[in-house]
Amino acid sequence: MINELIKKIKTTGAPVVVGLDPMLDYIPTHIKEKAFKECGETLEGAAKAVWDYNVCLIDAIADIVPAVKPQIAMYEQFGIPGLVAYNETCKYAKENGLVVIADIKRGDIGTTSAAYATGHLGKTKIGSSFVNAFNEDFATINPYLGSDGIIPFIDVCKEEKKGLFILVKTSNKSSGEFQDRLIDGKPLYELVGEQVAKWGELHMGDDYSYVGAVVGATYPEMGAKLRKIMPKSFILVPGYGAQGGKGKDLVSFFNEDGLGAIVNSSRGIIAAYKQEKYANFGEEGFADAARAAALDMIEDLKIVRK
Repeated sequence: MINELIKKIKTTGAPVVVGLDPMLDYIPTHIKEKAFKECGETLEGAAKAVWDYNVCLIDAIADIVPAVKPQIAMYEQFGIPGLVAYNETCKYAKENGLVVIADIKRGDIGTTSAAYATGHLGKTKIGSSFVNAFNEDFATINPYLGSDGIIPFIDVCKEEKKGLFILVKTSNKSSGEFQDRLIDGKPLYELVGEQVAKWGELHMGDDYSYVGAVVGATYPEMGAKLRKIMPKSFILVPGYGAQGGKGKDLVSFFNEDGLGAIVNSSRGIIAAYKQEKYANFGEEGFADAARAAALDMIEDLKIVRK
């Protein structure tokens, strides 16, 4: 799947992934009112609003970006109906030619880790049948439990030709409380990066590994170090836009081939109509506003492809 992601990035000219992280506050009033009229102010009503919102967003951006990244927590808050909306969103995105990066941040060991990997990236054996559950293309993984938590995912990824993005240096302000701590003279995030590079050797695509890393746009100097440590790992870059990252700050996340990273924007695109810059679209034009914001992001990132 890393080869497919790279192909789509080249085709669109957009190293961009749109985070489908729908909070109810982001969803326009007319969509919520319609869903609540049909299903009531219930978990089902909320999930219906999320689904209708996502369909419009995917329709608006599917031809200009290579991938989407649904954050599963935003769906889990609405219980089982929310997870149904999550699953339907993933399927609809794939039907529209998008790569799906599942932002699930799982991290456990042994059979538990294997079950997470099978549920999201593999096939579950039921009697004599093998069935996909969620069937995303990539998943984000927390490496805190070490190789015991990662290898089961890599094993499934090898079978399915799917990939991972492992948390290395996250974009949040408090990430340094642990990730920047020195161990044998090196910050922990560098040691994790070194291990990601080793894990990556276990599952290579044509030019890049199926095992990538998450490195926040808010730490460009650290991104430059990690780019050198993990030359064959694709980097998923959160923190663009709403958290302060800009295209000019991200050059060091990419390799000389103009590849090696994909930059995420969530509310900066999916709730763009709430920003002054795109306010002229109005609530009814939220999907057009999202498309305009995505195009502006693609333009801003042209600097990394020169």
